Amino acid sequence: MRLDIISLIIFIAVIILAFIRKNNVGVIALAVGVIAVRLFGMGDKDLLSGVSASMFITLLGITLLFEIINQTGALDLLAKKIVGMAGHRLWLIPIALYVAGFVVAGVGPGAVPALAIIPALGVSVALQVGFDPVMLALIGECGLMAGRMTPITPEAAIITSAAESAGISGVIPTILICQTLVTTVFAIVLWFIFKGHKVKAPLGDISAAKGERFNARQIIALCSILAMLALIIFAKVNIGLAAMLVAAVLAIFGVADDGLCIKKLPWGTICMVLGVGALLDVVNTVGGIDLLSNGMSKIMTSKTATPIMGISAGLLSLVSSALGVVYPTMMPMCVDIAAQVGSVNPVALMAAVGAGGSLAGVSPLSTGGALILAALGTNMKNFTKEDESKRFIQLFIYSAVGLLVIAIVSGLFYNILANLIHG
Repeated sequence: MRLDIISLIIFIAVIILAFIRKNNVGVIALAVGVIAVRLFGMGDKDLLSGVSASMFITLLGITLLFEIINQTGALDLLAKKIVGMAGHRLWLIPIALYVAGFVVAGVGPGAVPALAIIPALGVSVALQVGFDPVMLALIGECGLMAGRMTPITPEAAIITSAAESAGISGVIPTILICQTLVTTVFAIVLWFIFKGHKVKAPLGDISAAKGERFNARQIIALCSILAMLALIIFAKVNIGLAAMLVAAVLAIFGVADDGLCIKKLPWGTICMVLGVGALLDVVNTVGGIDLLSNGMSKIMTSKTATPIMGISAGLLSLVSSALGVVYPTMMPMCVDIAAQVGSVNPVALMAAVGAGGSLAGVSPLSTGGALILAALGTNMKNFTKEDESKRFIQLFIYSAVGLLVIAIVSGLFYNILANLIHG
């Protein structure tokens, strides 16, 4: 049997085994990876190279900073005030989270800085209301995935450059509208899947929080989020390192007990994300991801080209950066593919690539999904390893649901919108 097929079978088997046995899937993935690399004629260095140092620093820095902020009670009080403003119109809260994500990302920073804030805020607000915290965090991330496509973000600059290299200019307005459409549909789908409409009233009394004021420690803690964003946006500091720097300053000045915060970090989640990511990198090296993408490309027609490009971009973004690899690589391909297939606007294909590279980010192996898991671990009491494994699998499933939504929405509307907007 071919190695690429074997690699996919091994990967799926690891996920199933860990779920059934209720073990940490990251530990199982690394253990199986030790055997797999030898089976594939590779070595331990190949497995270890798949353990993402960048992801580790991101998870460690962000979770430590927000654990410190949580220790002051600032995020909890902020969540209560947000819920209090909505009152019993709880349907406003997911809309507010979507808009907040859109604005934070869309005013210039892009998706990465917004990911430092939105998942943690979404989980905190959800726990005050009674919504599923994964639902609200995902809806917030839908907003920032749309906002990342405004003309002034880093994503827009990269996509514009890639499109212009293929001879097409002015693609961002079309991609922004398409991205907003698909993320809005996905958010609505999530609202009904998680039965958000059945939550009619907050869990507790929200009136007391309206008059409660933030104390000095809480104000400093909330301002530290702005300091982190400033480091990321203006000083171009890595998101994890920026969070670590701000967390260290807070600890030095006694805003919170850093020793206690470190003990409470979601180490199981960090191990899970890094371990599975390492095994998936091995799968990608032996061609497992290419096997999936190539299999879909063989059935590409004028009707299926746009959905397949979106799904292919999503699969590629599981093992690589959307900004660094997916967009620069796949955007220029869209022109040639549109010419070969016929009756497809290349900008529609580019919009599908943009959506696929974004929505796959809710996978627990990507920053968006990993930070949701981390937020659950730092905000939920008694977050057991069974809960952790359940949410890990759940985020995998919803990343697949996101790709399905892309397939349907892009197939129905993207070519029409591209023809109307871009011509």
